[in-house]
Amino acid sequence: MKILHLDSSVLNDNSVTRQLTRALVDSLQAQHGSTGVIYHDLASNEIPHLSGEILGAAFTAESDWSDLQRTERARSEQLIGEFLGSEILVIGAPMYNFSIPSQLKAWIDRVAVAGRTFKYTETGPVGLAGGKTVYVVSARGGVYSNEQGQAMDFQEDYLKTVLGFLGISDVRFIRAEAVSMGDDARSNALNAAQEAIAQATR
Repeated sequence: MKILHLDSSVLNDNSVTRQLTRALVDSLQAQHGSTGVIYHDLASNEIPHLSGEILGAAFTAESDWSDLQRTERARSEQLIGEFLGSEILVIGAPMYNFSIPSQLKAWIDRVAVAGRTFKYTETGPVGLAGGKTVYVVSARGGVYSNEQGQAMDFQEDYLKTVLGFLGISDVRFIRAEAVSMGDDARSNALNAAQEAIAQATR
């Protein structure tokens, strides 16, 4: 059993998602016994965002690649291999301005690749990365699970959509909401998320 663990919060030790993803991975390892974990801190070791030069490698003979294209193609191949080779993904995804951190989006852009993790067919796109379980640890400063808040949620809906596009239907959210709405609300949110982790890994 291989776990791919991604953190994307820029808040380091003050991060709610980092605290909860650590607890979740620990619980998963205890549940599954000897489990290999690949870890990426996408905030402190950022993946460069796609550029015209990086994408241009796909349309250029390898012998003509620039140094940047060679470096970034190797990086992309590593990330795709880790993604495809993992049975469980744990993704720490705080809500930033109604969406996800750009650092997490940069990782998604490297692994969502036609012909590798999805393909186009005459009847539409087909995901090639199925058979995985994804745990998304979601943190929000306010409340976005109610009817009013859902209209502004481009975080969880986006992740569910893009992972589904890649063929992953088993996406489970562990949510800590209202963490910026006072000490009591934060404490209640963390306690609820910890209980959700315990339930998910029994």
